[in-house]
Amino acid sequence: MFSKSISIFIVFIILSSCKIKKEAVAGSNSELAANFSIEILTEEGNLVIDKHSSIEILASGFTWTEGPLYIEKGDYLLFSDIPNSKVFKIDAQGKARVYLHPSGSDVKNYTGKEAGSNALMYYKDELILMQQGERRIARMKAPMNAPKEHYEMIIDRYEGKRLNSPNDGVFDAQGNLYFTDPPYGLPDGINDITKELDFQGVYCLLASGKLIVLDKELKYPNGITLAPDEKTLYVAASDPEKAAWYSYAIVQPGIVTDKKMFYDVTALDRDKKHKGLPDGMKTNKEGYLFATGPDGVWIFNPDGVVIARIHTGLLTANCALSTDESQLFLTADDYILKVALK
Repeated sequence: MFSKSISIFIVFIILSSCKIKKEAVAGSNSELAANFSIEILTEEGNLVIDKHSSIEILASGFTWTEGPLYIEKGDYLLFSDIPNSKVFKIDAQGKARVYLHPSGSDVKNYTGKEAGSNALMYYKDELILMQQGERRIARMKAPMNAPKEHYEMIIDRYEGKRLNSPNDGVFDAQGNLYFTDPPYGLPDGINDITKELDFQGVYCLLASGKLIVLDKELKYPNGITLAPDEKTLYVAASDPEKAAWYSYAIVQPGIVTDKKMFYDVTALDRDKKHKGLPDGMKTNKEGYLFATGPDGVWIFNPDGVVIARIHTGLLTANCALSTDESQLFLTADDYILKVALK
């Protein structure tokens, strides 16, 4: 289902394990179809996506989906349903089931809105979770094909102070982990009384275990990814007052320079006509950046030029690529979506 390119059309899968209500899904179908479109902005955009590509609903009926992760071995997709502190799995037959619960804090003992895991990563045959409700990064201490809610903390403090709520991350080839630490997982956000750090950081956790802060200046750092040559770091800022995407030149792991705001969408948030802020993102092998943001997904070339947009009409939080990069998976509101790429 996931590993091969197929003709994309709108389908609606009723998944009893997710307690999906048929009438709720049906009521959203026409709205999603009406608001979905592909906008090609340059000729280069035609190299990445077909303007006639349509959208497929893989699943619906969750609360707030995030952190999609495609696993090639087994051909399945994992994603977080943050408020319910669950990770779900959609297999190659299109069936969804709970994979982990809780994926972070127990919702019964958590007073905020984002108890569960956010981003999910796969490194050295292990599932790595941004457990924002727990204010830490952890690994699942169980095989991928036999998941258990047994977690081992990787990092939870910077210079003795608790992290805010790790949000998104990406490993480089050497095992260094770049991640963002906004306040979204704190019950009262940036003003939470339990907040110990006086900034929201962009970090690099070196493979040696040393944690280095790369940037303290972004108010709401969010999505993060690397260029395929690992010479550029991209960070999304979901700050309504300065909604933008940034790039940094990587001198070596833990050292960045030449910070640039390469695209600013603050005006789109202020006019209240566009849904969403810069959020999760991924790059493909050619260096194209798929960045979720206002109205859906923005596709940038390596020079930071917008070459195409995927309009979903939904708050679109994050994305993931299939191994062959022919399919883009999206977490958007309560949906899991799929769009064909070239």
